[in-house]
Amino acid sequence: MAQKPLRLLACGDVEGKFDILFNRVQAIQKKSGNFDLLLCVGNFFGSTQDAEWEEYKTGIKKAPIQTYVLGANNQETVKYFQDADGCELAENITYLGRKGIFTGSSGLQIVYLSGTESLNEPVPGYSFSPKDVSSLRMMLCTTSQFKGVDILLTSPWPKCVGNFGNSSGEVDTKKCGSALVSSLATGLKPRYHFAALEKTYYERLPYRNHIILQENAQHATRFIALANVGNPEKKKYLYAFSIVPMKLMDAAELVKQPPDVTENPYRKSGQEASIGKQILAPVEESACQFFFDLNEKQGRKRSSTGRDSKSSPHPKQPRKPPQPPGPCWFCLASPEVEKHLVVNIGTHCYLALAKGGLSDDHVLILPIGHYQSVVELSAEVVEEVEKYKATLRRFFKSRGKWCVVFERNYKSHHLQLQIAQPGAAYFYVELDTGEKLFHRIKKNFPLQFGREVLASEAILNVPDKSDWRQCQISKEDEETLARRFRKDFEPYDFTLDD
Repeated sequence: MAQKPLRLLACGDVEGKFDILFNRVQAIQKKSGNFDLLLCVGNFFGSTQDAEWEEYKTGIKKAPIQTYVLGANNQETVKYFQDADGCELAENITYLGRKGIFTGSSGLQIVYLSGTESLNEPVPGYSFSPKDVSSLRMMLCTTSQFKGVDILLTSPWPKCVGNFGNSSGEVDTKKCGSALVSSLATGLKPRYHFAALEKTYYERLPYRNHIILQENAQHATRFIALANVGNPEKKKYLYAFSIVPMKLMDAAELVKQPPDVTENPYRKSGQEASIGKQILAPVEESACQFFFDLNEKQGRKRSSTGRDSKSSPHPKQPRKPPQPPGPCWFCLASPEVEKHLVVNIGTHCYLALAKGGLSDDHVLILPIGHYQSVVELSAEVVEEVEKYKATLRRFFKSRGKWCVVFERNYKSHHLQLQIAQPGAAYFYVELDTGEKLFHRIKKNFPLQFGREVLASEAILNVPDKSDWRQCQISKEDEETLARRFRKDFEPYDFTLDD
């Protein structure tokens, strides 16, 4: 029997506005049913106006839900948190403590760190130090069985959390936030990380906790920063979510990747110092080009199965993919990739709409890792390329269309199909009839040859589209085409199969 998810609420800076918060929680529960817990990050108490708190402290008023809060972030509010190990502040309101691990009866694991970052000694009563962060990591990360935690609660944002992600608005994540919190998030791999203090709402795109093709697939992390309660701009300060404790989840279900997952923001460069030791490896890409329909939910990223192609002549041992000589527009981990064009992600490859495509459903099959040509691929990647090709052919056929696949391994850094000696320049085409055409390139060769032929009057009859730079459309229109393709392609998506 499937485990029933816990229903939780998370809240940003309360700042002493207890009535506003708890009245809002009551309204939500009346409409949507009861929640199990309320988790508060940021400043729970305000600097003044104790009268409202006294009503809760003395029992005149009562929180409508079991509420857990973090400690002080400034000297003014230290007085409310007398016990560093945590204590009950009022009925249904509990201070978690300076730092630690809270494990519920359900198995839900919550790691909490109160206060703001301090690198000075002695550490103020409203701050945490590098030693505090190290001790939390040591408590959990030193065992070989450690996979991560369900929830991480901090008041400050992690520094650099915006890297590779969606815009964080007015908050500059390269300057704001705590590098120690970034380090903690890197080590603990929380499924959810909540923070506050910046008086704004920011839900970052989920990010992966593993390096593609170098590590087994792991769960993704969602970072959510919440605004202050009762803010006049009506920015979101309450976040409702459901969660099944990690310990009770099926391993395959746990590591399923959301369609919009990004690279880990704390692995931006080799100069990670305080943020972590691992460097994000660039992702590979391939350059197989398909034409006509292809619309699907960005495929869920699955862990590598290590399967070998039944008849593949390629070596069976997976190889570490080479790194690109410079910025690559196709490597999935690269900042240069226009990820809104990605329409499906498999284990070793992904699909993306072509920039300035010949048609609305002109798509590319790209290896996630950086390979220059198909002949350099491992057996696992080749197998998935073939699977994508077969699936696309069925998809196009069902819509009364045909497709052409081609690869140019000439003056290119990123892979595109098959046949030939490794390192040799060539042009390769697969027709919908099953015919395969191969040309060994010895001297000069037009870089847009495949596109020019397909755009010609004899085939697609769109000669004005022979140059992709003349076919570019707005990002908004590209996003619309990508959404349509994902939806249309979904019934054919083999990446969603168990």
